[in-house]
Amino acid sequence: RMGVKECVVLVNGLWLGDLALWLLAWRLRRAGFRVHTFSYSGVRHDLRTNAARLADFLTQIPGPTVHLVGYSLGGLVVRALFHFHPGQRPGRVVLLGSPQQGSAAAAALSVSAFGRRLIGRSLADLVAGIPQAWDWPPRAIGAIAGDLSFGLGRLVIRMPAPNDGVVLVAEAVPACARDRLVLHTSHAGLLFMQAVARQLVAFLRTGRFARQP
Repeated sequence: RMGVKECVVLVNGLWLGDLALWLLAWRLRRAGFRVHTFSYSGVRHDLRTNAARLADFLTQIPGPTVHLVGYSLGGLVVRALFHFHPGQRPGRVVLLGSPQQGSAAAAALSVSAFGRRLIGRSLADLVAGIPQAWDWPPRAIGAIAGDLSFGLGRLVIRMPAPNDGVVLVAEAVPACARDRLVLHTSHAGLLFMQAVARQLVAFLRTGRFARQP
């Protein structure tokens, strides 16, 4: 059992506000964590600017341990945080459907001016290969990907399976991850599926996902 409640910061995806995280946050609070949500503009700002904003936000979070959960583009903001602001407190990192290895869908969108406006500056960094060159932080990292192909990415390109409709599984499970898991859910479903919250809790507590059903 946890004595002092450990803090978890949830970092949102592109075009999403805090409301998108409410169910996941509620489930983590029920499991005994103190949960904070961080939102940012992935369209207006690049990864470096969003990392600086996250670093400022984290200075207001109490406690010796701060876990970070990055959903989709939020996982790249977390990676940028450790690249530009490495002196963070201990804590585990979980990536949810986060296109760490690149994004075929974003690359396809970026060929047009409208598509580039749509994906914005932070994803443009990913398409340019900038975060892929950064070293991974010395943290216990867990990655959860979905393989239910239902999402906007399928409207842009013909996505090779397996994918969650927006992000390919291959993009979302980096080799650096201590533990990797693929669940049968869509990109949006990663925020709402109970099994995702259960696995998140397992990793934040133990550094491993729970293998038993």
